[in-house]
Amino acid sequence: MNRRLIIVLLGLLAGIAAWPAGANGPVALDPAKLRLASASALVVDASANHQVFAKGADEVTPIASLTKLMTAIVTLDADLPQDELIAIDTDDFDYLKGTRSRLRMGALLPRSEMLRLALMSSENRAAASLARTYPGGTPVFVAAMNAKAAALGMTRTSFADPTGLSAQNVSTASDLATLVATAAQYAQIREFSTTASHYVAVQPTGQVLGFNNTNGLVKSADWSIQLSKTGYIREAGKCLVMLATIASKPFVIVLLDSAGKYTRQGDAQRVRHWLETGQALPVAAKAQTRTKPAKAKVAAARATSHSKIALAGKGARAASPRGA
Repeated sequence: MNRRLIIVLLGLLAGIAAWPAGANGPVALDPAKLRLASASALVVDASANHQVFAKGADEVTPIASLTKLMTAIVTLDADLPQDELIAIDTDDFDYLKGTRSRLRMGALLPRSEMLRLALMSSENRAAASLARTYPGGTPVFVAAMNAKAAALGMTRTSFADPTGLSAQNVSTASDLATLVATAAQYAQIREFSTTASHYVAVQPTGQVLGFNNTNGLVKSADWSIQLSKTGYIREAGKCLVMLATIASKPFVIVLLDSAGKYTRQGDAQRVRHWLETGQALPVAAKAQTRTKPAKAKVAAARATSHSKIALAGKGARAASPRGA
């Protein structure tokens, strides 16, 4: 063997040795290595329907705007006209949390646009309008949400409203993995939930409004995300669910009850790094896990929800950021 060929072979061997573990084959995943700040988490290999990581996956907790995935499913299952114009009504206003919206009273948009804004931008009035214009109105819509959850085997899930503003909307990471897998079967949900930004012309004024996705990761070239939904109310903490392709495989990622502003995205990055390399990234000192016991948390959430509903009946309205 000549000298030049030996040098080439040695170079190739050195390059192979330097490849990441996943480049040569499956990475050995040790769940004990993965540290996440979210109180509950679940990572599922969707190609094999196999859990590769779980943390408090069966603990019942408020789920905030993750609710809107079920809102979208029930809306699409009804096969209502997507181009039908829906007007924002006072019944769509948030009297529970007092969240803001740029969709003013009387604003007209097609049902498909209301659905897109509910999914990508977590627009509460848009989600409420979808339920209100469902045959039979909001009560029938919420009943359909719970019936769908039961049909999917989501035995620890309950819905009280279509937006997720109610802390009585509860589930578990395990149930939500089922919800994500089901929602991913709908092309519109996949498209709308991963739309990075979108403009709508609101009728009758013609005003053009721009909306952004509440999950900044959908804009990142480093991610391949097929479905996404964020959620936040105080009782639920920051939440995030995704279906993403990582290391050439589809994974469902559920992250619930994160305390910090960027903790859910940080946990998503930690999950991806672990899946790609088998190694763990550190958890920032500020990203502390909320340790409130699950039963106490749900009871407190329900008590808070009931008290705020009573205040809303008296016309009380607080100013707070949109649930996302």
